[in-house]
Amino acid sequence: MSTVQYGAGRALPKPSGPGLGPEPHGFAHKLRAMRILLIGATGIIGSAVHTVLASHGHDVLPAHRGSTQYPVDITEPASIDALFTRTGTVDAVCVTAGPAIFRPLTELSYDDVLASLKGKALGQIEVVRRGQRSIAANGSFTLVTGLLTHEPSFTSAAGSAANGAVESFAKAAAQELAPVRVNVVSPTVIAEAGPGAKKMFAGDPGVPAATAALAFVRSVERQETGQVYEVRS
Repeated sequence: MSTVQYGAGRALPKPSGPGLGPEPHGFAHKLRAMRILLIGATGIIGSAVHTVLASHGHDVLPAHRGSTQYPVDITEPASIDALFTRTGTVDAVCVTAGPAIFRPLTELSYDDVLASLKGKALGQIEVVRRGQRSIAANGSFTLVTGLLTHEPSFTSAAGSAANGAVESFAKAAAQELAPVRVNVVSPTVIAEAGPGAKKMFAGDPGVPAATAALAFVRSVERQETGQVYEVRS
């Protein structure tokens, strides 16, 4: 899986390798409005993703636990199935949700680890696995992880493990589901996050949610697959 970094002072390398070549001739002129399912639409990142995708003319279907139109709990397989029954075929799925438990390893229980893997990893895996029948040809899935995959912090053992599982799954799924594309967005701490998150990432100024949202746009609108978009400050 290739890695593309966003952030201050970092150029974006040209993609290369299978499925990562330049866009087809005239691609920019052929981009059409897409029907995009956004899971976690009311969170900090999800709200920013919704705003920017809608500004590009896409039809965004906002899904979250409290929605009356597109309710979903990604920790419950039946809820994911019901969501795709409601949406029908979509051109892209973006996931910005995935809860994890943060506790010192000496206090971390089996149930804590299970909840983190189920919420952050298995939930997203099931969105792809169960959603593959509802994605259009040449559509895409964009999942979410974070800086803790490769730069774990105190109390992040369960969350870091879940992030790693998502990125490894995406690498495999990108090969098997082609021409449907699978990518991951991995942001650092979001500038609008609360004090607890900022304390965990002490010394990192973070990035605005709107910056992280641009990585989702790249995943949806370009022809890349098997990518981890690292959004760094």
